[in-house]
Amino acid sequence: ATAKLAVTASGDTLCNKNNPIVLPGIDFPKPTLAMAIMPKTKGDEDKIGTGLSRLTEEDPTISVHRDPETAETIVEGLGEVHLDVTADKLKRKFGAEVILETPRIPYRETIKGTSKVEGRHKKQTGGRGQYGHVFLEISPLTAGEGFEFEDKIFGGSVPRQYIPAVEKGVRETLVEGVLAGYPLVDLKVSLYDGSYHPVDSSEMAFKIAASMALKKGAIEASPVLLEPIMDVEVVVPEYQMGDVMGDLNKRRGRIMGMEPHDGNQVIRAQAPMAEMFRYAIDLRSITAGRGSFTMEFSHYEEVPTAISQQLIEKLKQEQ
Repeated sequence: ATAKLAVTASGDTLCNKNNPIVLPGIDFPKPTLAMAIMPKTKGDEDKIGTGLSRLTEEDPTISVHRDPETAETIVEGLGEVHLDVTADKLKRKFGAEVILETPRIPYRETIKGTSKVEGRHKKQTGGRGQYGHVFLEISPLTAGEGFEFEDKIFGGSVPRQYIPAVEKGVRETLVEGVLAGYPLVDLKVSLYDGSYHPVDSSEMAFKIAASMALKKGAIEASPVLLEPIMDVEVVVPEYQMGDVMGDLNKRRGRIMGMEPHDGNQVIRAQAPMAEMFRYAIDLRSITAGRGSFTMEFSHYEEVPTAISQQLIEKLKQEQ
């Protein structure tokens, strides 16, 4: 046993300095279960951050990252017991009590139709008022294209200095979405007409007018909810294939292919992230611990109509 090794981490090689040698590292298994971690009491965030940093140094099979979209800290491990032990260590060693919850899903929103819409912001108070007036055309783009803004103004109906404010108002509104508060993607917004007031018009007025127009226009352009779809690869003994494939079908999964490998079967499938959070636990139960899987993000797809409405109501309440 050696004490006070300040810079030594799991996987390092200790050797004689006259005969430097590096032994092959350990090929650690990838995490299979992700949970959102949050403090039980406010003010413990720093303790959790320090504790998780130390625990990931000790145990390379723990992975921690912050999800910028949902603003959650996600801790990943090899299973439920592994994450429970990690939470217990945080309490014992660092005095930080935590709650582990299923992470929120980074949904997206998009539109399927087109719309032409007017946005007018007019406010008259004592002195100078506010006036901004725009006409926008909103249309869908191919999946993955993101967002496009087009300036189709001719004849100065909206002065050039206000057009960047219109785009900014649109971009800021895209972040909030219109169905359940998730970002709007894959759409094109064209500014094709409007009007202004020589005294009352301002960048802020046009920004507000554009925001109002986009919210109204997106609702009229058949908005839909998109969910992340994962590529899943499951390795199971051949005699358990039927049970595993049946379970994937229940999770709205699509079987993409199968092939034998080292006496087992490899099942490749795609399934919604929403259905896969606790898959590590369920697969272990179905296969008595003989099955393993890996999973990574593939693409976004529209949520089926049968599920969409209930889901939107639920997400609105959460928001």
